[in-house]
Amino acid sequence: MRELAGKTAFVTGGAGGIGFALGRAFAQAGMKVMLADIETDALAAAVKSLHNIGPEVRGVSCDVADPVSVERAAGASYEAFGNVHVVCNNAGVAAGGGIDNISLDNWRWVLDVNLIGVLHGIRTFLPHIRAHGEGGHIVNTASMAGMNSGLGFSPYVASKFAVVGMSEGLATQLKPFGIGVTVLCPGYVRTRIGESGRNRPQRYGATQTPNPASPAGLLLAQIAERLQSGLDPSEVAARVLAAIHEDELYVFTHPEMRGELEDRFAAIMAAMDKAAAR
Repeated sequence: MRELAGKTAFVTGGAGGIGFALGRAFAQAGMKVMLADIETDALAAAVKSLHNIGPEVRGVSCDVADPVSVERAAGASYEAFGNVHVVCNNAGVAAGGGIDNISLDNWRWVLDVNLIGVLHGIRTFLPHIRAHGEGGHIVNTASMAGMNSGLGFSPYVASKFAVVGMSEGLATQLKPFGIGVTVLCPGYVRTRIGESGRNRPQRYGATQTPNPASPAGLLLAQIAERLQSGLDPSEVAARVLAAIHEDELYVFTHPEMRGELEDRFAAIMAAMDKAAAR
């Protein structure tokens, strides 16, 4: 999409972090913006803070793990602004992983939000975008954890790998319709994802944290430290806007992590060579 001014964007996880930065960048580009989030107080504050940038910014409560909630949020967007053109399936959470005390509740919660939440956004908005015929773009937030399993055995890694694969397949199928797809794969960004438990619905049980001395606990502490010194979300949003303009599939924010990908791809190709030799 070359022209964004006057178009409408819908952003989940819009009350903070990358989602809020995306909403602000869209408003600055002259778009109408609907921020969606499960955290209602933070959402109201986010919308209020953007009114001096663009008056056509609104918020709607939304639990992306609930398809009915996503459909209601979409309906509120159509009622407020008419057609929606850019959909950012950005909401995400993280929970303890590792091989000790594997928690089904953790896995269900993370997969429901990070993966099925993306599916709900696509399922809800894609027929609408195809029907109005004005073009559109879908942005799915994955992670470098969706390209490299350096974070180990965890629901977060599994969910983000799935989002990457989903986005690649979606891009191929939507290209003939003039609808773009971008999968965002950031590294460490200054967000509150390490505090995801604050928004965990009761149906997934209590927030569970690993023993600080366990491998999973030590990894979480390391991640928290890296997030504090991570990239500013506004820089991530700027790269996403550029990708929408240029119809780019992948957005990477940390090129210094290239070596980790090269190691993974080298191992894959070596295994393929070994298979061919047989």
